[in-house]
Amino acid sequence: MNPFHGRHFQGEIILWAVRWYCKYGISY
Repeated sequence: MNPFHGRHFQGEIILWAVRWYCKYGISY
């Protein structure tokens, strides 16, 4: 498995989590 691909995938998850937090996290 390509470590760069794994790092990119991890970055995608982080961006998704930040986006979700900005959309829903603040409203709580």
